[in-house]
Amino acid sequence: MSAPAVTAPGAKVSDFTADLVVRRRSAPAKDVVLLDLSHSNGEQLPSWEPGAHIDLLLGDGLTRQYSLCSDPNDRGIWRIGVLLDPNTRGGSRLVHESLIEGATVRVRGPRNHFPLVDAPRYRFIAGGIGITPIYSMLRKLQRAGSEWTLLYGGRTKASMAFAQELLERYPDRVTVSPQDERGFLDLNSYLQHPEEGTLVYCCGPDSLLSAVEASCACWPEGTLHIERFAAKGPTAEEVPPALENFEVVCHRSGVTLAVSGNESILDVLEEADVPVMASCYEGVCGTCETRIIEGVADHRDSVLSAAERDTGEVMMVCVSRSCTERLVLDL
Repeated sequence: MSAPAVTAPGAKVSDFTADLVVRRRSAPAKDVVLLDLSHSNGEQLPSWEPGAHIDLLLGDGLTRQYSLCSDPNDRGIWRIGVLLDPNTRGGSRLVHESLIEGATVRVRGPRNHFPLVDAPRYRFIAGGIGITPIYSMLRKLQRAGSEWTLLYGGRTKASMAFAQELLERYPDRVTVSPQDERGFLDLNSYLQHPEEGTLVYCCGPDSLLSAVEASCACWPEGTLHIERFAAKGPTAEEVPPALENFEVVCHRSGVTLAVSGNESILDVLEEADVPVMASCYEGVCGTCETRIIEGVADHRDSVLSAAERDTGEVMMVCVSRSCTERLVLDL
């Protein structure tokens, strides 16, 4: 039996939006910057749990999501780690070049589609900058005296944020495996035998997530929790039965809109000025989660689990479409 990812049902965007100040900037690894964000007046920030992320509203419609990796008990700052992506579309480069100490940035959130679920034991796997949401999880679990281990990979040790710190702080729990020194992560040994009462958490590039999914195929359903950097496209046998053209009824707004094959539901909603929050436009952040009143969605996001999709209660309107000619949404 496969072990599909589990996400947080109904994890909504916080109403909090504010201009925060970059209090501290550091470089824990090659091409990675850590930013400590806070209110200019020292006011407390909203509470959050490990796995949560925030939006940086960078101007000109550019919005990027970054996991919080500070201590959830510290309400004074939000810390994020940002990798300079060589294939950047502008977001990470703007952060690296413009968000110096003293700069301000508009922030929205937090929200959490990668929650830390209670369990007797945990196995964590991180790839590169995927360590950021896991880092705060480890601190919480260590404080609680929980049982956990971490397998952490990256191209080189110099590119792996927190690697030396984690080794020094948790030498019996953490394995750091740079690819240039040890090759690819030994997932077969790490995940070879399913363990009752153990949850597996993984964040990193899609190649790593796919390998972990394959390694967890024999683990109990609901074991694996993952967070993706980008939307996972359907395989040939998963091509969704979406309609080319369909109708979206906005229940609260009282408008009916036609959606054609060359536009997304979100495109049509925004053109009609129907209020809907959105951020990534790729089905990975969960900002545009919308309740379904009637109809069947064709889910194309990487946020909802298989079980959540089966309930038919919500959808991500930025990428998902409709399997029915009429889709009534709570908008």
